[in-house]
Amino acid sequence: MRPCLLLVMLASPLHAQWTNRYPMNAGLGHHVYLEGFELPIMATGAGDAAPSPDGTTIAIASRGWIWLLDPASGVARRVTSSAHVDSRPAWSPDGKSLAFVRDDSRTLAVVVRNLATGKEREVDRAMAMDPAFTPDGSGVWYTNLDAGGALDLRLADVRTGARVRITREAGLELAPRPHPDGKRIVYLSKTRAGGDQVRVRNIADGTERTLLAGNIVSHARAAVSPDGQYIAYNWPGTAGWEVRLMSIERPGPSVLLYTRPRGRPLAPSWSADGQWVYFSEGDREQQLRLYRVSLNGGSAEEISISRWDYGVPTGRVIIETGGPARLHVTDQAGHPLIPHSGMIHFDGQNGLVFFYSSGSIVLDVPAGTVHVRATRGLAAPAAQTTILVPSGGLVGATLALKPVWDAAKNGWFSGDHHFHLNYGGQFDLLPQDLTLPLRAEEIDVATPMLANLHHRYEDQDLWGYRSIASSPMVVFAQEVRSHFLGHVGLIGMSSLFWPWTWGPGYENYARDDRSNAEPLEAARAQGGLGIYVHPVDVSNPFAREGLAALPVNLIPDAVLGRVDLLEIVGLWNNSVGTTEVWYRLLNAGLDVMPSGGTDMMSDLHRTMALGTARVYVRPEGPFTWASYLAAFKAGRSFVSTGPLLDLRVHGAQPGDVIASVTRSVEVSLGVHSASPVDSIAIVVNGVTVESERAPPAPFSTTVRRTIRLPRAGWVAARVVGPPVDRWPAMADRTFAHTAPIWIGERFSTDPASRRAAAGDLLRALDNAEQRLDAGYAGSPIPKIKGEFARARERLHALSR
Repeated sequence: MRPCLLLVMLASPLHAQWTNRYPMNAGLGHHVYLEGFELPIMATGAGDAAPSPDGTTIAIASRGWIWLLDPASGVARRVTSSAHVDSRPAWSPDGKSLAFVRDDSRTLAVVVRNLATGKEREVDRAMAMDPAFTPDGSGVWYTNLDAGGALDLRLADVRTGARVRITREAGLELAPRPHPDGKRIVYLSKTRAGGDQVRVRNIADGTERTLLAGNIVSHARAAVSPDGQYIAYNWPGTAGWEVRLMSIERPGPSVLLYTRPRGRPLAPSWSADGQWVYFSEGDREQQLRLYRVSLNGGSAEEISISRWDYGVPTGRVIIETGGPARLHVTDQAGHPLIPHSGMIHFDGQNGLVFFYSSGSIVLDVPAGTVHVRATRGLAAPAAQTTILVPSGGLVGATLALKPVWDAAKNGWFSGDHHFHLNYGGQFDLLPQDLTLPLRAEEIDVATPMLANLHHRYEDQDLWGYRSIASSPMVVFAQEVRSHFLGHVGLIGMSSLFWPWTWGPGYENYARDDRSNAEPLEAARAQGGLGIYVHPVDVSNPFAREGLAALPVNLIPDAVLGRVDLLEIVGLWNNSVGTTEVWYRLLNAGLDVMPSGGTDMMSDLHRTMALGTARVYVRPEGPFTWASYLAAFKAGRSFVSTGPLLDLRVHGAQPGDVIASVTRSVEVSLGVHSASPVDSIAIVVNGVTVESERAPPAPFSTTVRRTIRLPRAGWVAARVVGPPVDRWPAMADRTFAHTAPIWIGERFSTDPASRRAAAGDLLRALDNAEQRLDAGYAGSPIPKIKGEFARARERLHALSR
């Protein structure tokens, strides 16, 4: 029988486990990069500095509000107080108004506020951001999406509100900064092909020049000096990001104004007299600090803040959770409240700003009603409370977080095996920064992967870091990314694999006759494991239009026995589609076990939590790094974005063998979930043999059935849920799947299922080879072609 995935009715089609929350952009392949790199962030300290035209005040963004900082006294006075998150202020030339970005968690709006009256007027909404007044104050430059999803520069008339679209490129046009002559605009362009440029454009005729070019420059921005001679910009350097100065008329060699090892200077801006460049940079506590450096270079000076004036009475709240926890706190208007330090994140699935507490944390808040929500890991339903904070008072809030099932007490330890510590974000993190979020998310093993940002290979100084004496264990891994052939993760390695990148799409090593077999074999040679990460992003990869979604090198690598693990759950994955591929590999008798990892970037504000997608592993004997890896490779595991599974078939658990095969066996499936679940299913050789609906979440239930087994093959359990709409989950849907329990012996196969699987894999191999030939366009690649030929030969044998 042909393997199939039979789902109980779902409300809408299944997607990858990350979906866009903000309006979809048509000009960038990875919308998550747009949300992570380009959209405003919420942080503590002083960000987005905008010195006033008269030089006496600096507008800044902090804690999601706009403040006016008096540098002489160090007092920052709050000027906005909406329920939403405000950022990126820009002064009108007369100093009477501020334009800024307002984020309601689904759209961005550009707003202009009259500072004297407090009256606000919305300029535009959708993904409207990066405002800047024209030199004469008659208009506001900004960027926004059109109906077709292109992110272009716009110009709005302040008096009439009329809006004009200026650019029409297929990509992103961001951060417009007008030249003081009123005739030109400097802006950041990010094209569909991935190249990033700072350009200067003649407004009247649209002619342009390129001032700077790079790849994946994430949070880069350029500011035009008041005299129009220079741009000050932040850009990645060899040891960290830098602030540099470049002539607009004679671009080329630049002057280094500021850098520090692993630094992340953000949002450069000019003083009104053109003598200073301001920027913000995060400290070790992930608090933004404000600096300025002279036009002529030299040491950077910090602009200190002595007091935050909220303009309303304030109090304090102490939140107790009895251990590490994830928190979301809001005031009575719904505005997120955050601590003075620590990384602040935004959960794009549920629309919540969150941070972590070690178990007790104190927040300074506007007096009034405060709402608190907390959770821990995937197994604890969210707890909530509302408290009244009096002016000048300290009030406590205690939340009890009880899991629906204790995985560790039942022998299961969780891991996130695909995420990145630093990947173009606004803060530079160290491995120690992972400890609190890992504990709060109940992750026992973490393998952050070093990865490239095009030809920048970051965090190499952290390679070799390992902390395995106690939980959470942290051991660095590597993601090797030939975009054309497919991405592979290497864990448990002692040395990096080189090169990290090659193949069509890269400037270097573009035609190398090198396949993913090389890094996968290198991992095994060092005692490590190789994972194909985010392999499938469609729900039906074996449909004609779905075959092209499979990584080019996946099928030959799996068929030739080089793949240890397949990432079933992850940010870019469609778990159902990936499972369809995995079922066929199992039915062909191939040793490929399930893995899970978020593919989140810890240094980004807009990202899911660590462990949103994870694997649970059941080691034999004491829990150690070695016993965990061995059990991971052996398939003593299940993957999940929410539900926890305890499957037993004839006494065997995932990774085990039912040695004495009887045709009828008892199945016991424990399902424990804090998140909603639609269907619970028992799967034999890829076919659903038993299914039922789940009770309302949170729940803990045990399904018991008697099923008939074939003479060979495997048994597993699968759980699928509806779109996530509540904590603790953050993936698009809840999903869980156990590794197989084998019938008779490991990797046994049912003949009919094996033949059907081999036929489907042959079709996928043929499609991949067609794409291979087209991508290499006649370049000789006998090694890669030889692997395809050997894989085809083996599949033909399996199909008989």
